Order: sequence, then structure tokens, then C-alpha cells
Amino acid sequence: MNGKVLIVDDDHEIRKLISIYLGNEGLKTQTAGDALEALKWLEEDEFDLIILDIMMPKMDGIEACMKIREERHMPIIMLSAKSENIDKIQGLASGADDYITKPFNSMELMARVKSQLRRYKKYNVDADSNKSIIEIGDLIINTDTRQVWVRKKEVRLTPKEFDILELLARNKGIVLSVSRIYEAVWKEDFFKSDSTVMVHITKIRDKIEEDPKHPIFIKTVWGVGYKI
Repeated sequence: MNGKVLIVDDDHEIRKLISIYLGNEGLKTQTAGDALEALKWLEEDEFDLIILDIMMPKMDGIEACMKIREERHMPIIMLSAKSENIDKIQGLASGADDYITKPFNSMELMARVKSQLRRYKKYNVDADSNKSIIEIGDLIINTDTRQVWVRKKEVRLTPKEFDILELLARNKGIVLSVSRIYEAVWKEDFFKSDSTVMVHITKIRDKIEEDPKHPIFIKTVWGVGYKI
């Protein structure tokens, strides 16, 4: 099997063990001892899958997963010593594709890795012919021409409105906080009292929703942020 996997865990022995398992299956690996190191690797190299521990110093796996999902779509398998359902729910809600608990069986780990890689590569092949088009129900976004159509009618968005809509659409189903949206679109630090994102979301809804007070596309997750 071909592919490159980023293994993120603060335990050196676990990183080494997983690297051996994956290497025996023909996969290339890169390891990181914490989430901040992993984010640096993601800026420097391309990966097909990430194995991400939840309990880590500096930045935990939940926060790291949400940050990765702002721009990247490769599969993420969460790894944790905890087995409670709430941890699984938090991991999957943050954008992870699968979850496995420690201690893990090597065959189970490889089965999950192979399954996620097959799905990811199939999706990429299917999407290669038209990567610039994002289609969500009656909403169509062309990221090359920066055009948007809703119910077959073109709507005009400002550059920032388009950037926010594209960010949400590329992270379909994932809740993005106001601060993450602001920092991803405006490329600067977010101030807690800033209502810029909320104002822009309101304007986008006015343009794409039939009933802005009962939106179909952009949903508010109270106390957390927004999602499509």
C-alpha cells in the first residue's frame, strides 16, 4: 500500500511501534511528539493520513484536529488511552474520521488505516476532474471563478463573504469557531469583542438563504460557532 502517514503522540515508544506497523505494510511515516510539531510538518510536507493522540501537552488532539480541519481534508484517526463514549464523541465531533483506544491491536489499527486510505484515495480520484466546484444541495460554489449559485441563480458576494462561505463549505459538517473563521479569513489575531464574523455571516445568509431567520445552509451552533 502506498501513502504517507503523520503519527502524532507524546509517547516515543508508541510512535516507534506504529511506524514499524505501517512500514511493514509499505507506508512511509513521519512522527511528531506534539501537536505543534505536527502542524509544522503539515506546512512542509504532504500526508495521506494522520494518527493523532488526544492527550498531549501544549495542544491536545481535539484542538489540533479542529485546526487541521480548517484547511486539510486527509483522514484523521484519533488515538487515546480513554475509552469513554464522551471522548469518542468529542474526537469525532472535532473532525476525526475514526477512533481507536490504547492499548490497540496492530491488526485492528492497520485495518482502520487501510480503510481510511482507500476512502480518501477514491474520493480524491473522483474529485480530481472538478476540484474547483463545491456542491451542497442547491448551493454551488466555483472556487476558481469565485462565483456562487443558489437554486440556479447567481448571487454576488464580497471577497470576504466568499472566503467565509468557501471555508465553511470545505469543512462541511464541522463546527468552526468565530475566532478560527476570523483568523483564517482575515489572517490576523481575533479579539473576543469583535463582531465582524457575525455581521458577515448575516449578510451571507441574506443572500443565499430563502429565509435568513431559519437558515438551511449556514447553521449556528450556539456557544461554539458556525457550520454548513
